[in-house]
Amino acid sequence: MQRIVPCLWFNRTAAEAVAHYRRAFSGFEVVTEHRYPTEGLPDFQKDFAGELLTVEFEIDGYRIVGINADDHFRPNPSVSLFVNFDPSVDSQAREHLDETWAVLAEGGRELLPLGEYDFSPHYAWVEDKFGVSWQLILTNPDGEPRPKIIPNLMFGAGVQGRAKEAIDFYTNVFDGKLGNMFTYPEGVGVPGEVMYADYQLLDEWFASNDGPGQTESFTCGVSLMINCDDQAEIDRYWEMLSRVPEAEACGWCADQFGVSWQVVPRDVDKLMSNPEAYQNMMRMKKFIIADL
Repeated sequence: MQRIVPCLWFNRTAAEAVAHYRRAFSGFEVVTEHRYPTEGLPDFQKDFAGELLTVEFEIDGYRIVGINADDHFRPNPSVSLFVNFDPSVDSQAREHLDETWAVLAEGGRELLPLGEYDFSPHYAWVEDKFGVSWQLILTNPDGEPRPKIIPNLMFGAGVQGRAKEAIDFYTNVFDGKLGNMFTYPEGVGVPGEVMYADYQLLDEWFASNDGPGQTESFTCGVSLMINCDDQAEIDRYWEMLSRVPEAEACGWCADQFGVSWQVVPRDVDKLMSNPEAYQNMMRMKKFIIADL
């Protein structure tokens, strides 16, 4: 089971987004859907009674969760999803990249145009019409293999220059390890800061960089959900990650860099089948399994 899962916040458009991504990606599959309870919701959620709450889907086996909620949050480029198109495993990798880009660009905006760059012969960075940012890259077939999807954290507004600190922190918290790290050379960005790095957390790949000019900060628009084995593991991750008391709610917390995390039990779906579980969860900050 994937231990850390990106969660994307949608403004009542999760179902529409899933249909959009089904067109954009081969190897797309919806795994599960969950709905809001039909009664007992707090006032700010009453309009969602019975509607879609979350939808879990996979792209080439990589799991992502879509949260169907209100307009309180929206994804932004501080967290993007790298999509690797590898010619060593796909003889039509370039063509498939173009096809994916064409769908994601519909109604979206171009952050870096599709074209050739020093780091890749074919690359584009696009924010789709739902606010989710995708970096599509034709990878070097002779390079080290990487999975299809890798979340990327860009340390810009308010945390510029702290990517290396964050990577050291996350690899310590999750018993991870560094893959590659490249720093900005003279004349590009801020010399010595992280231009690109990738690393593993709980055996899953992530990437990070310092983002000169990045004006948007981390928000709940994209969060990272940790599937925990038991209450002890929930307690341990919560203690290490939660640094913003006002962000603590329903298993959500934020770390010292502003990144949002959801610290949840691995069998949360089973636990939430209890008729009182949703109302109990809404009263919690940290998840207490026994109280669900």
